[in-house]
Amino acid sequence: MKVAVVGATGLVGTKMLQVLAERNFPVTTLIPVASEKSVGKEVEFKGNKYKVVSMTDAIAAKPAVAIFSAGGGTSLEWAPQFAAAGITVIDNSSAWRMDPTKPLVVPEINADLLTASDKIIANPNCSTIQMVVALNPLHKKYGIKRVVVSTYQSVTGTGVKAVEQLHGERAKEVKGESKEYPMAYKYPIDLNVIPQIDVFLDNGYTKEEMKMVKETCKIMRDDSIRVTATTVRIPVMGGHSESVNVEFANDFDLAEVKSILAAAPGVIVVDDPGNQQYPMPMDAHEKDEVFVGRLRRDESQPNTLNMWVVSDNLRKGAATNAVQIAEYLAGKGLM
Repeated sequence: MKVAVVGATGLVGTKMLQVLAERNFPVTTLIPVASEKSVGKEVEFKGNKYKVVSMTDAIAAKPAVAIFSAGGGTSLEWAPQFAAAGITVIDNSSAWRMDPTKPLVVPEINADLLTASDKIIANPNCSTIQMVVALNPLHKKYGIKRVVVSTYQSVTGTGVKAVEQLHGERAKEVKGESKEYPMAYKYPIDLNVIPQIDVFLDNGYTKEEMKMVKETCKIMRDDSIRVTATTVRIPVMGGHSESVNVEFANDFDLAEVKSILAAAPGVIVVDDPGNQQYPMPMDAHEKDEVFVGRLRRDESQPNTLNMWVVSDNLRKGAATNAVQIAEYLAGKGLM
């Protein structure tokens, strides 16, 4: 199977290559694609070197699937051209997520929506993916009315420049190094917390926060679920963390909640407060599962649960979810 990875030299694109290799996706020919300035550079996949090609060359090569991680503008321009050539596009940007004609897919939840005619498939936002993987099995049992979520998101969600900023600031603070480093954020990120991810909208929320609101309803196929979010960037690597407060239509038994989550695909429960066991980004790093802990009843109102959700945002939040979509399509003969 010919597979194109668009944005192959970026942080998420590099992770896509890693995940494709680790999961032994049946790649017969890899077609790495990037911007014109990167054409001719080499990327490594399963011990072999592959030269980066242009968009037009990639389309001409007729891959079965093209996994995009190159930004919304690139996706809007090029995904339809790949699709017109009969190539299935799995897009990691926000460009197509809320398009009613495009499926927004987390395989554990709604892969059954996919058909052979779906040529542009949207990969959801990283913070949304991990939350809905944990919420969906509970929604089926108890019916979710409202979700209040606050996120604690890794700098890797911003990209290489943000990682370099964090490392640069850390070196300056710890080692006294004064080398120049890029500024991905308006403010320092190390020893700081920035309560803004993406731009602010007219309602006072950021785009990242509204993505979580809208995408949750679309993925879980229930527009009645009310979601409010506050998204925050913190100086960590390894994954995003979320404090999630969930109000259900029906009451729940805490032991049953744990049992439902433990049996849910893609979820690992780490919840032993007596032994100080709970999910942390350092534990989720380079893993594909969503980790859930700090499970407890909200004593301030009925039928409400507090939970702590952690996942590697570059893997399940991006690359792994996209590859899982491709695996589903290949397994069902849909591309």
